[in-house]
Amino acid sequence: MTQPEQTDTDKTAEAAVDAVTAKPADPIRRITRIVLALAVVYLAFYILSDRLTPYTEQSRVQALITPIVPRVAGHLTEVDVRLHSIVQEGDPMFQVDPRPYEFALRRAEAGLDLAGQHVDAQTSTVKSATARLGVARAQLDRAQRNYSRTQSILSKNPGALSQADRDRAETALDQALERVTSAEAELQRTKEQLGVEGPENAELRDALAKLEQAQFDLAFTGIIAPDDGIIESFNVSVGYYVQPGQPLATFVSHRDQWIAADMKENNLGNIKVGDPVEFLLDVRPGRIFKGTVRSVGSGVNTSGPTTRGELPTVTGTTGWLRDPQRFQVIIGIESPDAYQYLRPGGQADVVVYTGGNILLNGLAKLRIRFSGLLSYVR
Repeated sequence: MTQPEQTDTDKTAEAAVDAVTAKPADPIRRITRIVLALAVVYLAFYILSDRLTPYTEQSRVQALITPIVPRVAGHLTEVDVRLHSIVQEGDPMFQVDPRPYEFALRRAEAGLDLAGQHVDAQTSTVKSATARLGVARAQLDRAQRNYSRTQSILSKNPGALSQADRDRAETALDQALERVTSAEAELQRTKEQLGVEGPENAELRDALAKLEQAQFDLAFTGIIAPDDGIIESFNVSVGYYVQPGQPLATFVSHRDQWIAADMKENNLGNIKVGDPVEFLLDVRPGRIFKGTVRSVGSGVNTSGPTTRGELPTVTGTTGWLRDPQRFQVIIGIESPDAYQYLRPGGQADVVVYTGGNILLNGLAKLRIRFSGLLSYVR
């Protein structure tokens, strides 16, 4: 064998040995790098989507809830609704026995007539007392002039008149003064009894107020629907005795319904009124509806249950990491066909699109649609 052929053989043998002894690439390291890269991408997506396309499953449908409360007492003579009846504004729902209130109305009408007659009589009395006062003053004027003549004669000729004539003149003047004083007092008394003349008379106003109250009570014996909506919490029938302020049923208005989405505090930075929203309802799995942000809550109650006049209470989950505080974001409904599925207290998933980022918006759309598919089985 020649020298070149031996060299080539040695190189081939060394290459074979190197191929056998070389270590294969480490698959664990490759998988770790892939997982780490995916984690970084997911973290970036989570941070950005949490602020630009915030999403929450902690949302509920809400509506205007009104207790149906009678304003007058009595037995029910008609019940025109049932549980879950759909009513329109002005539809009759309940009728309280109107007969006692019809009697009260007739009494009030009669009372107004009597008050008018009494006022007329008092007015006539005032006029009569005024006339008597005029007569008394005329008599006083005549007695005063007679007394003045007597005094004039006596001043010129003291013996021209007897003492009896002088006494009669003085007595007549005193009596005339007394009659004027008595007539003035009588006129004042009759005026006080009459009070203000005309429509502003207190007795007339009192009788008119009683008439209006009777008309008001009679009008409210019929209980009508305050708005378009549905009847809930209803279990009374004809003959039931109702009391003012005692609820008969619960009325759920269809006039205004919305979704209260409890968003985490760090979701709120970019949410603005008017931002587009997509939401899905548990009652209609897989269906995506449109909405807009109506308002963003400015405070919550952290001390206990909410009562009227207080801030809303928002509850969050607890764990070994502190859950961010949540605030209510009110979502208005834009999809007309969503109203047939809305039930106060029903749950919803909500995503808010706060900007024009095509990638994040597209991923958020995929996310809520995937959640819609899962809602079939949850």
